[in-house]
Amino acid sequence: MDLSTTYMGLKLANPLVPSASPLSEEIDNIKRMEDAGASAVVLYSLFEEQLSKDRLELYHHMTNGSESFAESLTYFPEPPEFHLGPEGYLDHIRRAKEAVNIPIIASLNGGTIGGWTDFAKRMEQAGADAIELNIYYLPADLQTPGHVVEQNCIDILKAVKSSVTIPVAIKLSAFYSSMANMAYQLDQAGADGLVLFNRFYQPDIDLDQLEVVPNVLLSRPQALRLPLRWVAILYGRILASLAATSGIHEAADVIKMLMAGANVTMMCAALLRNGIDHLRTVQADMRSWMEAHEYESVRQMQGSMSHAHCEDPAAFERVQYMKALQSIPPID
Repeated sequence: MDLSTTYMGLKLANPLVPSASPLSEEIDNIKRMEDAGASAVVLYSLFEEQLSKDRLELYHHMTNGSESFAESLTYFPEPPEFHLGPEGYLDHIRRAKEAVNIPIIASLNGGTIGGWTDFAKRMEQAGADAIELNIYYLPADLQTPGHVVEQNCIDILKAVKSSVTIPVAIKLSAFYSSMANMAYQLDQAGADGLVLFNRFYQPDIDLDQLEVVPNVLLSRPQALRLPLRWVAILYGRILASLAATSGIHEAADVIKMLMAGANVTMMCAALLRNGIDHLRTVQADMRSWMEAHEYESVRQMQGSMSHAHCEDPAAFERVQYMKALQSIPPID
């Protein structure tokens, strides 16, 4: 049975790729991921802010004068939470490449064009097989129009692409006025892959301390529906590879995404909850399902349930919406 797939030109043994998470901070964990069946690993993100200032200098400037508004302290992580700085991240790439035989994908997290785009070249020189751009930008300025937000994302991609020769993927949020057109524009700008979707972590309010606090809620399988829809819509309509992330927990989730048209599926929450060895279970269950349903390869199923053969995807989506509403059982 052939589980192999291709992602951004990289030949992968299967479609299971651990996404950026704290698990990849340890080389031993990356080795365990390979042993458990991961076909590639996305390293944890290096933040744009880490490249512009030394960690302690950054912390000083963020906290300087904040005594007058103590809540502002909670918006930023303490220095130790930044983990490795730029040079340490490059060394981490080198050590990971020496330790495993699977592709290592570096991750850059930012929201503006700056020196961090030039750092991509150093990631390539350190041995990264590809780069994932994590565009984590929530426009809160009432005067910033949507087209400016979109162009900023495109400009970041172009700046990084001009610095490297290795593949570049861009991890997007779903919050664009026209997601299909945004994907098309990024495809035209040279994106080798689209990772659907980034999850904005929503802050919470501590009513006892009267502070804004971070609150990470790991994804649940229900989160799969959003990327499933857009992978199905985009498959066959753009050249960029499609990586599905958010809500990928079990073999059934992986198979659904492949049928929608994904090249790879990326896991984070499932591995944090169940451990790295969960990859073995997912791959074994995939093989069992494929054997039972007489599939010989991933390529055979890829895109079989996409919109590629639908002339009007928008009309198709509306029909499904109407059917969904009609399927709700009446209340006695």
